[in-house]
Amino acid sequence: MPRQWVLSERPTAMPTYSGPNPTFKLVEISTDALQAGEVLVKPKFYSNDPAQRAWISTVEEGRLYTTPVQVGERMRARALAEVLESKSEKLKKGQLVSVGTGWVEQCVVKDSECTPVQELPGLSPTHYLGALGMTGVTAYYGLVHIARTQPTDAVVVSGAAGATGSMVVQIAKNLLHCKKVIGMAGTDEKCRWVESLGADICLNYKSKSFEDDLKKATTPYVEVYFDNVGGTILDLMLTRIAQFGRIAACGAISNYNRDDDKAGIKNWFEIVSNRIEVKGFIVPDHREKMPATVELLKRGFQEGRIKVGDENESVVDTSFEDIPRTWLKLFDGGNTGKLITKMI
Repeated sequence: MPRQWVLSERPTAMPTYSGPNPTFKLVEISTDALQAGEVLVKPKFYSNDPAQRAWISTVEEGRLYTTPVQVGERMRARALAEVLESKSEKLKKGQLVSVGTGWVEQCVVKDSECTPVQELPGLSPTHYLGALGMTGVTAYYGLVHIARTQPTDAVVVSGAAGATGSMVVQIAKNLLHCKKVIGMAGTDEKCRWVESLGADICLNYKSKSFEDDLKKATTPYVEVYFDNVGGTILDLMLTRIAQFGRIAACGAISNYNRDDDKAGIKNWFEIVSNRIEVKGFIVPDHREKMPATVELLKRGFQEGRIKVGDENESVVDTSFEDIPRTWLKLFDGGNTGKLITKMI
């Protein structure tokens, strides 16, 4: 029988998949018979996203942008999956589709939930889960529609070596032509990679001189901050934003596994005194913009302005039993670019 990973217990710190009280549990399931307009799919690649951590947190009803994963429910995830059987006029056996399957060996889905994957000459289809998918759209939408970034702006992005941050760097510098782009990453090696993407400078936030380095790099001040991490770095950045500056609040990964000890904001008055605009956003609120944005990013790649390739993603060969282990790599800083699970 096929197996799936389900939420066993809501975590209050780092999730686990073994031990006495695991976050996730592996269970067997039955597969329903195909009906008209349905397909049986087998995931080949999984997208790993920090947002998944929020989906399994303890939150008050109505305070999350989506319905949380319920205890006993399959862990959600988007996948590139192969069609094993089809009763659909739209999809054929053997076709590769993008679909939200969750962590499951195989499952039945409606054809309306599937997006056929087009061939990308010279590129792995996994980029539809990253740079040319939701990740790239998030970077573009946050910069253009939320922060209203202009060529005259200096831009700072945290998590610049991650999936979204690395696309923010490229879009800001190579598509929007911002006057200065400053990245932050956790190792010197990652910083050099971020600079190779177009950042004018990338700072190692683990360096003892980080605060001084940031002040120097952002002098006099910057107009836009794309925040992927929250916590103490957001607090510090509030002191480096120009008057009437804009912050696109995309993520808060520094606090995702600290339910009982979250890092707070001490420099809140900077928002008041400098009239800083802070706006959170969720791209699924604006799905109608996604197709056009993906096409724009594809053109950027074809014209050589956006780098998309093996260096943009960390693909990890993974057995089904180790799916949670690979997902947890999101939180140890080990990946560069998009973290992809490849089923073996």
